[in-house]
Amino acid sequence: MEAKEGLGNHLGLSALIWDVIAMGRVAMKRILKPISYVLAAIYLCVDFIFAGIAKPISNWIARHFEMRILRGWIRSLPPYPSLALFSVPVILLEPVKFVAAYIATTGNFIVAAITFAIGELLKLVLIERLFDLTRGKLMKISAFAWTYGHYVQAREWIMQSEAWRAIRSLSRSVLERIRKWRAAVNQATRSSRPTLHSR
Repeated sequence: MEAKEGLGNHLGLSALIWDVIAMGRVAMKRILKPISYVLAAIYLCVDFIFAGIAKPISNWIARHFEMRILRGWIRSLPPYPSLALFSVPVILLEPVKFVAAYIATTGNFIVAAITFAIGELLKLVLIERLFDLTRGKLMKISAFAWTYGHYVQAREWIMQSEAWRAIRSLSRSVLERIRKWRAAVNQATRSSRPTLHSR
């Protein structure tokens, strides 16, 4: 009899533990869902800036300014000097954020926004070009390869999340409405212009 009671108590305790674990998982999903939406929104903004603006600029620079000697020198660098060079744009241009913040405190919000945008754009372009030239060397550094691997995993997780799909769909819808609005404005402008027959 005591053995049966002990077994029953053990099963009841196991069921309670599993219930607590299940509740914890549900609570964790509820907590992570808004966080995933925030991360997706941030990543979308960064992706828009980088892919939409910085990448074409970087490609244009690569096509029109070959700079073979400089590119050859950069590619000849060993791994750790490549890492030091890769860090230069961040070290030099990251303080631009603080400069922009200071300008904003003076009330010059437009100047602050322009300063911030130029600094970030220049940083992204330089980082993209340097990473393209030094990627093979950087991946030989175990800490960098580990960090980059986790960054890629986090990016894939965000892009596969429900939040990313929802925000991406919303952004496409907004862009489509903007295109339609611009097309309507252009059409109205063309139709309002006087023609030769109306003069």
